[in-house]
Amino acid sequence: MAHVAQWKFAEVESLTKLLTESKVVGIAEIGGIPAPQMQQMRSGLREHATIRSAKNNLLLLALDEAEKKTPGIAQLKEHITGQAAIIATDMNPFKLFSQIKGTRTMAPAKGGETAAHDIIVKAGDTPFKPGPVVGELQKVGIPAAIQEGKVVVKNNKVIVPKGEKISVDVAQMLTRLEIYPIEIGITLHSAFEEGNVLLPEVLDIDLDSFVTQVHQASSNAFGLALETGWVTPLTIQPLVQKAFRETFAVALETGILTKETAPHLLAKAYRSMVSVASSCSSDALSEDLKKQIS
Repeated sequence: MAHVAQWKFAEVESLTKLLTESKVVGIAEIGGIPAPQMQQMRSGLREHATIRSAKNNLLLLALDEAEKKTPGIAQLKEHITGQAAIIATDMNPFKLFSQIKGTRTMAPAKGGETAAHDIIVKAGDTPFKPGPVVGELQKVGIPAAIQEGKVVVKNNKVIVPKGEKISVDVAQMLTRLEIYPIEIGITLHSAFEEGNVLLPEVLDIDLDSFVTQVHQASSNAFGLALETGWVTPLTIQPLVQKAFRETFAVALETGILTKETAPHLLAKAYRSMVSVASSCSSDALSEDLKKQIS
């Protein structure tokens, strides 16, 4: 029987505890992130989440152990690829995804990477002075020229189409142009919450837009409930107020006298009287009426 280092048992135990005691657990990939950027990303998430990296085989063992206490969590094993890490948090998984996505940053290409999107050099001035650099730009396919004593890019140019490799020469020139085409950051492959595994295509939503839509739907539903007279604990008070307003309006229109309508009916009668008096000859009016309509 092969000897297993004691530290590995301790590591699996520690990982298992983290997996079973956290409300939400994510599996992320952190490979290829330079140390300074990784430190910055950890710092940005530290207040709300714990990022714990370990060898993938130990993560797999820990998930098997955690399954005994938290059924379903072992499904996360399917999403462990590359240099994996656990992200443990009490945060809503959608908010977690959004925060992790927000930590991603752009970095210079070194050459050999595959373009994740069309890499475009836009028309306009460059930081270079006229000289051999014009030929260097043209050599890598950038339409450069000298205009009014400046080195400019004459028109927008897709220098590396999506899916193609970035050459070393192109990478170096892009860096000189301060174009950083490589997105680096933590990639959240999945999140586990209350027995459910949520994937990026589900988690990647615009939270602000979603909340706005929920508020709008709630407002529309509330308006519909009032319009149709649907009685609920939320609508009962507005419905009673609406019924009172409508009943009061009918009572005023038909001249039904109550203690609530009396002041309004008297005011209405007074306005009518003044209106009639205003159309009469002054000889037909009493002195008191003349004073009221003057």
